[in-house]
Amino acid sequence: MKTYDAIILGAGAAGLMAAIEAGRRGRRVLVIDHAKAAGEKIRISGGGRCNFTNMTVSADRFLSRNPRFALSALKRFGPADFIERVDAAGITWHEKALGQLFCDGSAKQIVDLLLRDLAKAGGELWLDCAVGEVRGGEVRGGEVREGFTVSTARGDVSAPALVVATGGKSIPKMGATSFGYKLAEAFGLPVTETRPALVPLTFATQELEWMAPLSGVSLPVVARAEGGPAFPEALLFTHRGLSGPSVLQISSFWREGQGVRFDLLPGVDVAGHLRTMRGTQGRQGLAAALTPLMPERLARHMAGLLAPDAALSTMSNAAVEGLAQSLHGWRLTPVGSEGYRTAEVTLGGVDTAALDARTMEAKGVPGLYFVGEVVDVTGWLGGYNFQWAWSSGWAAGQVI
Repeated sequence: MKTYDAIILGAGAAGLMAAIEAGRRGRRVLVIDHAKAAGEKIRISGGGRCNFTNMTVSADRFLSRNPRFALSALKRFGPADFIERVDAAGITWHEKALGQLFCDGSAKQIVDLLLRDLAKAGGELWLDCAVGEVRGGEVRGGEVREGFTVSTARGDVSAPALVVATGGKSIPKMGATSFGYKLAEAFGLPVTETRPALVPLTFATQELEWMAPLSGVSLPVVARAEGGPAFPEALLFTHRGLSGPSVLQISSFWREGQGVRFDLLPGVDVAGHLRTMRGTQGRQGLAAALTPLMPERLARHMAGLLAPDAALSTMSNAAVEGLAQSLHGWRLTPVGSEGYRTAEVTLGGVDTAALDARTMEAKGVPGLYFVGEVVDVTGWLGGYNFQWAWSSGWAAGQVI
């Protein structure tokens, strides 16, 4: 049986980062993944350009039972630290809105960077390798007895340190499973409720009847789920419901039975615009008045919903104010989401109360670590989840 100083389960962002850091410290490291290629979620992220971090990192950009848990790792290895590695590799990048950083070229550049660093650090990588039973972790006198043994398709391997970086349930067609959560529970660690996050929202048939003809329509909005923050980003209509950055953001906060609200014309004095139009082009209807402000198909729908067949000249000031309020606070009630099939991340995971925030080690099982998406730390859309992967992987890599 081959032995190592550390075994990392999962060759994604967090797992590769942990392996690189441990390897640079002289540790003999093995990374195992059942996928045929490493870093597949990195490769497809950001439309193929990888939104690899965000310039703004704070506790309020993460969802968790304890959002401050992430700060220890994020402060010690933050966006500037990963950017330094990207720059050193000669990867050019650009900043989009809201501090989001993307590669100028392909996301595969980030994967190649990580694999080069792993090879330089002496790490070993087993891909297309199924993992079976994990044994060990027995504690006697405060010490782990015999470390951990992992059964794999290539035979058993063992190490005193085991890092679980298996990700969440999102995008099962890429191999996502519940393995990490089940492993945590097997070692007695609590797992918080998990659900799809950063995912399009779906609607009942009666809503889809009018939404489907709007498929492809996009516009900037301010979106909010009940009890959640406001997100000033784009809304996209699809044949299944609503998507776009604003909807992906609020999906992490939305719960079944709740409504969501959209300011369809943020920053626009809608009432003032309608009063002006009423005075100069009073014979027009609401659709014509709204078309300069939003996509025509949506303008027609909103007019049919709020003021069908009514000329502007017939509207009182109170009616105009009411229309403006409706457009600034349009409320819809989703029936669900597209689920893990398209969710970018999984909300929830291994309870942070069971982990050391500085090292990512399980408090009751010395030598066992959890990093990345498998942990109950979920970032907003915009590079936060990748930064958590880099930071948590880095933190574990300093001590395994």
